[in-house]
Amino acid sequence: MSLFEGVKKVHMVGAGGIGVSAAAKLLAHEGKIVTGSDLGRNEAVGELEAAGIRVSLGHAAENLPADADLLVYSSAVSAANPERAEAARRGIRQLSYFEFLGEYSRTKWTIAVSGTNGKSTTTAILGLILEAAGLDPTVIVGSKVRSFPDQNLRLGRGKYFVVEACEHQAHMLELVPRMIVLTNIEEDHLDYYRDLEHIRATFQKYVGSLPTDGALILNADDPVSCDGLQPPVAPRTYGFAGAADYRAADTRVGGGRQSFVVSGPGGGLGRFELPLPGSFNIMNALAAIAAASELGVPDEIIRRSLAGFPGLWRRFEKAGERGGAPIYSDYGHHPTAVAGTVQAAHEFHSDRRVVLCFQPHQHSRTKKLFEEFVASFDGADVLVLAEIFDVAGREESADSDVSSAKLVEAVLRRDAVNGRVRPVFHAADPAAAKRILIELLRPADVCLVMGAGDIYKIAAELADPRL
Repeated sequence: MSLFEGVKKVHMVGAGGIGVSAAAKLLAHEGKIVTGSDLGRNEAVGELEAAGIRVSLGHAAENLPADADLLVYSSAVSAANPERAEAARRGIRQLSYFEFLGEYSRTKWTIAVSGTNGKSTTTAILGLILEAAGLDPTVIVGSKVRSFPDQNLRLGRGKYFVVEACEHQAHMLELVPRMIVLTNIEEDHLDYYRDLEHIRATFQKYVGSLPTDGALILNADDPVSCDGLQPPVAPRTYGFAGAADYRAADTRVGGGRQSFVVSGPGGGLGRFELPLPGSFNIMNALAAIAAASELGVPDEIIRRSLAGFPGLWRRFEKAGERGGAPIYSDYGHHPTAVAGTVQAAHEFHSDRRVVLCFQPHQHSRTKKLFEEFVASFDGADVLVLAEIFDVAGREESADSDVSSAKLVEAVLRRDAVNGRVRPVFHAADPAAAKRILIELLRPADVCLVMGAGDIYKIAAELADPRL
């Protein structure tokens, strides 16, 4: 394995990130001595320490072990970081997390799951299907899977590597996949991409890198990815559209589950059940069904895997209840994800008022998708908007032209035009949002706490009867 040849000690900068922590665990399982650093302590740092990996809090040149062979760093960590600068001074090899994934992908039959929405859920479902099929895959997912011992990593000895491939800064181009599962293409990460055409062109380069004996799974309901790309291989498609190779129909919802009938290229595959809400999760499941079927996994194994899917951390994850109101935590931070998750909450809790607490992620995303965000809140009966979360390493400073307070103003204007009156609140931070929610939640509500920043912490606090 070329990546590990001669490597004994690896230092991880930004070790508390969901991806870098998975890489640290993988390297430790491979017998490497792993150390790390991060600005502060979080759950991922705690997991690494529990696994015997020493993580220094704060960044300093002395954190880098004297005999380190390799440094792996988060993409949020610049070359000016003192540990990276010290590694450069000593001539130690450095890889970004995504360069690391690219190196590792060369050693496996890699299945890369990409797209604006649904990557984590699709990656997890597909990984669990391949595991159930006895194919012993390695899986890296940008969340946590309850049944994986390492949560964001499953280390297997089989040939398959299933990995979530992020499009931010075109990171997916580092990978060398044999199969690409592409969920959809929408405007996002506009701090890097110029526009949708720039995103599409980058994905064209990505799918164009597939070998002629590779495989491509595309969303038939998404014209940008299905009609806007020219892949080197004939794709398999999935969706609700009649022309899809793998098509879902006859959706039924009830009892905290939904089911749907799937037809495939060779005929009907039968009814599948999923303990997750929302048509977007049917699409995620369909993507995994298509990929697994193309790899020869029997329908019955796929069916059992979907029915028993344990769910993901911060993906419509139930944190508990407060006074009878279910509290869900969700990572969604794109307008399409927000609207879909609110609709899913209505489907699973049709008799309840949906209270949405949302924290926008990045000023640039919020500014460039401002109107889309305003419309995405339409389905919420009550709306609490916490102030925008700034992302380390992506923005120099907050943009005064956009704020959650301005989103609230725009939502109220839209409601007035539509003749609608509902409670809409601005919160300066998550703590303020929690105080608002404590005052307004009723037993017959369902509460969604959404965002990719630190808003998720209040979901557990709301569900704690002591708080």
